[in-house]
Amino acid sequence: MTPLDLVTLTPLMDHTVGSREIVVGLIDGPVALSHPDLAGARIHEVPGGLAGTCERASSAACRHGTFVAGILAAARISSAPAICPGCTLLVRPIFAEGAAQGGAMPHAPPEVLTGAIMDCVEAGARVLNLSVGLAQASSSAQFDLGAALDQAARRRVLVVAAAGNDGTLGSSIITRHPWVIPVAACDHQGRPLGFSNLGRSIGRRGLRTPGDAIASLDAAGGSLTLGGTSVAAPFVTGAIALLWSEFPRASAAQVKYAVTQAAIPRRPCVVPPLLDAWAAHRALATRHA
Repeated sequence: MTPLDLVTLTPLMDHTVGSREIVVGLIDGPVALSHPDLAGARIHEVPGGLAGTCERASSAACRHGTFVAGILAAARISSAPAICPGCTLLVRPIFAEGAAQGGAMPHAPPEVLTGAIMDCVEAGARVLNLSVGLAQASSSAQFDLGAALDQAARRRVLVVAAAGNDGTLGSSIITRHPWVIPVAACDHQGRPLGFSNLGRSIGRRGLRTPGDAIASLDAAGGSLTLGGTSVAAPFVTGAIALLWSEFPRASAAQVKYAVTQAAIPRRPCVVPPLLDAWAAHRALATRHA
């Protein structure tokens, strides 16, 4: 079973490539816009941070940003999942190309992430993808980050966040925020991966999607394979973008409920349920027929 089939994205992708009116905020590394599989994508840079395009294709920041962008916005003929190439992608980099980043999920200070969230909200994003871990920070910086997430909620901007790759039980200020949809990683059979963070708030409000051996775009050209919860998160972000494209009159709360609750049985558990994108489509179709 392919990763897209596992979370029933295939029938939804058959319906739509996404609408340009649905704007996705990608808070990540810069993106290699010269990659041929992004040639037709609607990608714009959000001013206020680092450069949105890559200067060093070999850098970890550029590879990570391009990889996640490929999952969302690559051409459907590419090796990437290419979930919503018809949507508009706002790139707001928070990872510097010269910074050393270990593993598949780079980290950023809360104050940097706070500014990026506010910039994307002000730029008109409807949904944010946070494939990022948090570096250590003061309580005041974490308070400001919580306030930025509150502002996203007030503006009805959905927030999808990677659960983290530490293999721990617990939460962060991001994954325990009631408006955020945390995403854990699973294998191609839907089994949770050992490195994926789990926890009460993740199990209660989150989802799990494929995060093992996912192919997407390499900033240097061609493709590569990566894993992690930062790879899993854009499956949910892309599903939301397609659902909103199909049902543009749906409210943010309705889309969020359809994705996380409407057709997915919930029980007290630290492991979130598997995304069922087509069931979410059916739930919205019933409401907006």
